[in-house]
Amino acid sequence: MSDKNQRRLRSGISGLDEITMGGFLPGCSYLVRGGPGSGKTTLCAHFALAGQEAQEPVLWIALSEAPHQVKANALAQGLDLDHVTFLDLTPGPEVFRDKKGYEVFPPEEVETGPLAERIVHAMETVRPTRVIVDSVSQLQFLISNVHQFYQQVLSLLRFLSSGGATVLLTSEASPRAPDEEVQFLVDGVIELNVDGMDWRLQVKKWRGSAFRAGFHSFALTGCGVRVFPRLEPQLVARDTALDVLSSGIPALDELLMGGINRGTVTLIAGPSGTGKTTLGLQFMKEAASRGERSVVFHFEENQRTLINRGERVNIPIARMIAQKTLRLERIEPLALSADQFAQLVREEVEERGTTMVMLDSVAGYRLSVRGGDVASSLHALTQYLTNSGVTTLICAEVEKITGDFQITEVGISYLADNVIFLRYFESQGQLRKAIGVLKKRLSDFEKSVRELEITPYGLKVGAPLKDFRGLLTGTPELAPNTPPPNS
Repeated sequence: MSDKNQRRLRSGISGLDEITMGGFLPGCSYLVRGGPGSGKTTLCAHFALAGQEAQEPVLWIALSEAPHQVKANALAQGLDLDHVTFLDLTPGPEVFRDKKGYEVFPPEEVETGPLAERIVHAMETVRPTRVIVDSVSQLQFLISNVHQFYQQVLSLLRFLSSGGATVLLTSEASPRAPDEEVQFLVDGVIELNVDGMDWRLQVKKWRGSAFRAGFHSFALTGCGVRVFPRLEPQLVARDTALDVLSSGIPALDELLMGGINRGTVTLIAGPSGTGKTTLGLQFMKEAASRGERSVVFHFEENQRTLINRGERVNIPIARMIAQKTLRLERIEPLALSADQFAQLVREEVEERGTTMVMLDSVAGYRLSVRGGDVASSLHALTQYLTNSGVTTLICAEVEKITGDFQITEVGISYLADNVIFLRYFESQGQLRKAIGVLKKRLSDFEKSVRELEITPYGLKVGAPLKDFRGLLTGTPELAPNTPPPNS
């Protein structure tokens, strides 16, 4: 039977179900391991609620944290566990006061242990489809004999799964209480790693099913655990017509031999103030006229500034937002991991039908998105967008105003199907702007450089600057036998 045809139990966390190819396999046992505060119990709460929503009986065996604490903490994240059946096996004050022993499954027969009898009774009463044991580390702290601990966990798992229940165990995964033996016993292992601001989830084992290996980002939010699968562009394949998309500026379309192709990546490179963002918004204005939706992920300017700047050059951003043909999404510094940001992009494409995405800018992306190599994460993101038929615009700032010509300062020009460069140049004591095309993968393009003006009526692209040479250095010279231009 293929993975796709196997019945699955949803985890209640869509990103985790994506990583595990659909969720948990019925009747199997799984270990969620991680340090204190990494979200193990919260993940279990999602699992319990998913069962409740599917009208499946759920039993929560509490070994370390009392049920009222579990419920209160879950409710603070919007997860209501009131209808989940809890079996409280946490050690009460009498254990300390009377120096009583504390065992779940003693070495003798299961039926002879008083706590075991309570588990048996709960299983027979509830007949659960899902069982949560939180946490198995409590047993290890109380049982010094490794072999006895192994036997108790094994007998517990066999008993719980004998009735067809899917079991979720948690462990602290600390050096003082290693859980390697438990990892061998279970059918799957989910590991939660927290290192400062870097929160990563890894599925290390998933018997009977394929899964997406490697690290994926996750976060604890006001709504519980969110998992952000690592972007894998090869999983997306959509046939897209490579239509030529006009910029709405005839002279610029002449430079591009008609425009840019749908589903391609266009790099707009140039120093600060040359009009990179405005040029990108011009393509989005034209997309809006076709009834298409675009989104700008901006990392530096606030939304009001961006709207005002567009309005001043005849790009009606406020109207486009009102008509839902444009969205501006501000990303705060260090707010997201690369996987989290990729999830935002995926939601725009897969849920809202966005056909054009702009990143403004590469420098802002580098400062705002945590973890990983910028070039690698942008490579995965642009490949995903291309495979999804989405047109991508990336603004890349070049620090040098004049001097040696440079496309970008982070080595990502290879990602682009099209490269449009903007450049300052000096003429007659004035600082002016030039625009040209350096690369267009799917067709030829005009090799000339033209003057660019940003006016209240929009972008104006002039005739080719045939009378100059050395424009890309920023300090051009008049070609021989050329009269000085009128300033």
